[in-house]
Amino acid sequence: MHNLLHWRLLVAVADSGKITQAARQCGMTQSAASQAIAQLEDQLQTLLLVRQPHSVVLTQSGEQIVMHARAMLAELDTIQHYAQQAKSAHVGKIRLASFPSAFSLLLPPLLRQFRRRYPAIELIQLEGTDLEVENWLAQETADVGVVLNPEPERQSYPLGQDRWLAVTASHHPLARGRQPVKFSTLAKLPFVLATGGCYLNAQLLAQQAGLALADVRATVSDWGTALTLVREGVGVSLIPASVIPTDTPGLCALPLSAPLYRHFGLVCSLSGASSAPVQALLQYLQDRLALPVIS
Repeated sequence: MHNLLHWRLLVAVADSGKITQAARQCGMTQSAASQAIAQLEDQLQTLLLVRQPHSVVLTQSGEQIVMHARAMLAELDTIQHYAQQAKSAHVGKIRLASFPSAFSLLLPPLLRQFRRRYPAIELIQLEGTDLEVENWLAQETADVGVVLNPEPERQSYPLGQDRWLAVTASHHPLARGRQPVKFSTLAKLPFVLATGGCYLNAQLLAQQAGLALADVRATVSDWGTALTLVREGVGVSLIPASVIPTDTPGLCALPLSAPLYRHFGLVCSLSGASSAPVQALLQYLQDRLALPVIS
């Protein structure tokens, strides 16, 4: 393979018609440029230039070879530009905000492979309530965040969904039939309100359904604590399926007769949307999850 500088020199000579000017453009002396052209002609075994008193002109072979040289150099520039873009996308940091259950259950398997694929991208995890996540996105404290039930008009990248389940003690009357439960029935019973550190919880869901939780006996942020209180007979609860262990002695999880879901979506802050590392994360998740962007 010939020296790429020699090819650039040949194209510069074709553009300017002067070896001296082309040599200056390529950072070479006139003597070195003349030697480089001679080496090209020797290696290609064809005459490329005809030297005239005040300029040089391409031979017919030279014109054809220069045409291909231009195409080759243009492709090389495209490759180098792509490599530079890829490098900038694969280095940097991402401030990722989420509420606790997403960090503990939803994100780890997704981010594990991302970290292996992009070791030079630093993932900084900011953990808070869903309202704090929204505030961090608005204030540009976070580049991207996990949002619950993002509005249809908001651009988001779906991560999945989670079904809300009614949870009772195994000896509770509702547990005997193992039948789907009406939310209105659940709302009238002694209730353990579990928030999971999120604004979107049974209380808000009840309000959206035109209901009210009639008898809230306890309000806790930890799902595990809520399950313990339900098992002890303090009340029933409404808890996302993903946080209920598969082995739950003393508990019964029942679907709602009209199913309710919480949807997870990644939303970018204004600056995060233009961040190359964030775009690398979003592309990775889209490829991994094979889900469309909602906008």
